[in-house]
Amino acid sequence: MTIITDERCTGYGRPGHPERPARITKTLEKLRSQTELPIKWSKPGEAGEAVLLRAHTAEHIARLDEPEDFDADTGYFPGIAAHARASVGAGLEAMKVARAGESVFSLMRPPGHHATRNRSMGFCYLSNIAIAVLEALATGAKRVAVYDFDVHHGNGTEAILVNKPGAAFLSIHQYPCYPGTGARNVGDNCYNYPVPPRTPRGEYRHVFTSAFEQLQKFKPDLVAVSAGFDAYAHDPLAQETLEAEDYYWLGQQFRKLTLPVFSLLEGGYSDDLPELIFAYLRGLEGK
Repeated sequence: MTIITDERCTGYGRPGHPERPARITKTLEKLRSQTELPIKWSKPGEAGEAVLLRAHTAEHIARLDEPEDFDADTGYFPGIAAHARASVGAGLEAMKVARAGESVFSLMRPPGHHATRNRSMGFCYLSNIAIAVLEALATGAKRVAVYDFDVHHGNGTEAILVNKPGAAFLSIHQYPCYPGTGARNVGDNCYNYPVPPRTPRGEYRHVFTSAFEQLQKFKPDLVAVSAGFDAYAHDPLAQETLEAEDYYWLGQQFRKLTLPVFSLLEGGYSDDLPELIFAYLRGLEGK
């Protein structure tokens, strides 16, 4: 298992904000102290301008340097453009590692799946996963599927990839919930699986399974995972019911696909996030 991270991603934040540096620092403590999974540590790659411009406008990229908050949830921080690019670079590196046949997880912040072509929102500044998908398609991948199990709809990923040849997007998320999108399928390649608040775990797994069936119909040669851990029963930002065993099960399902898979951290705001990520990684590794 390769973990891509850079502790400099903990270098910004605001007191009381749920998307906090401890999400990374506490998970790193957990992964470094455990002995069950052998881990190879790696750093983010580079994220050049041309790669970013496949997913975002030049105006949006320039806006990241302007010292003004993007919305009430998504603040400006000194150096946030560099932090966002590093998170993109980690996604690009994860994609390359997966295509080389290794299991891989990007443990970085900021997350990315709410960032649209021209807007930062929902704690997200650049669309890490969409950028990686577009780079994969530009460098030889034929069919790339995004499987987003964050409790919030990946509206940014959807907006960037809708009707993109060779890409499919599948999102399983609480609805109604932030950002208010994802009630139905969009275009010819974006499949949404809204679940009501407080959906029992067994039913939630049925929905996950339906999305896996749709993914397999698409016949991808690469799978990109927006791994959000906020459908957890004790997460403060949603009202779902999942436990650590469900994230272990999800990891197992991706392993059973026998396809290259790379996972990028999205949401997950409970103090138990390190245990949830560890359960998912154990499932991916079959441990």
